[in-house]
Amino acid sequence: MAPPRPGWSRRAQYGVFFSFIAALIGIAVGLAMLALSIAAPQAFRNVRGIGIDLMAPISGGLHQITATVTGLASGAGNYWDAAHQNGALKQQRDSMARQLTLARTIQLENRELKAALQLRERTADTVAAGRLVSSSFQSPRRFAVLSVGRSDGVTVGMPVRSAEGLIGRVLDTGSQASRVLLISDRANIVPARLLRTGQAIISQGRGDGTVELKPLEVGRNPFRRGDIVITSGTGGLYPPLVPVARVARLADDGAIALPLADPGSTSFAIVQLPYEPQAVADAPGPAEGP
Repeated sequence: MAPPRPGWSRRAQYGVFFSFIAALIGIAVGLAMLALSIAAPQAFRNVRGIGIDLMAPISGGLHQITATVTGLASGAGNYWDAAHQNGALKQQRDSMARQLTLARTIQLENRELKAALQLRERTADTVAAGRLVSSSFQSPRRFAVLSVGRSDGVTVGMPVRSAEGLIGRVLDTGSQASRVLLISDRANIVPARLLRTGQAIISQGRGDGTVELKPLEVGRNPFRRGDIVITSGTGGLYPPLVPVARVARLADDGAIALPLADPGSTSFAIVQLPYEPQAVADAPGPAEGP
């Protein structure tokens, strides 16, 4: 075993010695101050005032350090709380925005459903009412799927419309659903007329969500921007006076129009019996009096 190093013991002895000397000095100073406070109170107050003056800068510095540390800790806590509250407010805002969007969607759907029900009540030749569950946008062929089929009395060729206007005609039927050829499809031609003048025109789909309008009279362009086009009932199938499209821009010999019933934003539609103008013409009129 190695012998202990005397240097470490000497330093320990010096430490104990100086601590003892410091304690004796402190006791002596304390006794002197006690004697001074008893024998000469006024002098003791002066000495105490000097001590206060000497300790004031040190106390002030320590107070500033304490206040700074406390302020940093409080500021960090406040920043953390503010960041947490900001995150909570953002989540609440996003939740409210989603709820508002959902409420607006439900309101719009209820409005469309109410309009479709009112249209069904007003239209005597309604076969069925259903929901447009899908429609094509990218394909040059324009179709939509309607949630009613043969079990609801729907057959091929029946016109389909909504409260806003004409959508198309039934192309294929299943038991519970039908495929609708939209008026914006190139294969769909609708006899129509201008609401403003009553002039007969032809509406044909362009395959891009719009329809092309052509007048039957060559040589004069009767269209204006904003003109409303309605069905004429000519040739049967589509009943008259159903809104079809609104003129968006003029062409050299016609116009380009947007369908008033957009299948992409329409939720409900009704299926009607094919229009038979001859049957209407042959219908008996009111009985004449004697």
